[in-house]
Amino acid sequence: MASLISKIQTLINANLHSIVDRALERNSLRVYDEYLRQIENNLEALEDSIATVGGTVKTLKRKHEEKASEAEKMDYNIDNLIVQGRDELAQAAQSKLNITQEVAQDYHEQWQIQEQQYKSLLDLRIQLQQRLIFINQQRDKLQDLIELTEAKKIATASIGGLNQLAEIDDAQINSVADRIRADLDREDARLELATSNLSIEVERVVQDEEIRSQLEERRQRLGVRGAGP
Repeated sequence: MASLISKIQTLINANLHSIVDRALERNSLRVYDEYLRQIENNLEALEDSIATVGGTVKTLKRKHEEKASEAEKMDYNIDNLIVQGRDELAQAAQSKLNITQEVAQDYHEQWQIQEQQYKSLLDLRIQLQQRLIFINQQRDKLQDLIELTEAKKIATASIGGLNQLAEIDDAQINSVADRIRADLDREDARLELATSNLSIEVERVVQDEEIRSQLEERRQRLGVRGAGP
């Protein structure tokens, strides 16, 4: 999960100006389309992870509610046992209640952690979807710019190049290039605003996941089983 989140953040924060420049240098959309493909593939992987974490959230919530309900019934029964003077049974029931409440609290804490991660993943998906939409929108403009640039090169090299060059105005090429650059600048500004808080939250989620993984390794080494779904 942590590696997927890190890869997605890299894709979201990729320098679009650099990608566009490389596409223009090579007169090919290959590098641009590769970036597009990576976004699509990782978006699919992210949606699978969201479904998995969402299922875990529901499981933990259900188990917490079951244990909380069980503890509530135990608490009621202990009161009845005390009223009836059955102290030994009340003591045993109280011990069981303490354990049940601890388990319920463990489920609650895990539920809250997973729910926060679920929300962060949903926010991350929105950012990746927006980047995918933007990239698709810019592809046609970039294709036009590459074709115009290539056409001018061909015209320059041909015998009747001077006449053909008149039809391929530098202003037209520059206009398309300027529109692309302006769009990239706006996208960078939007992304910077949208991800300022999300990046902090995602980083915290990744760190929490690494800590939980380290603790789980300790439990396995010590032969201790932690509460879980």
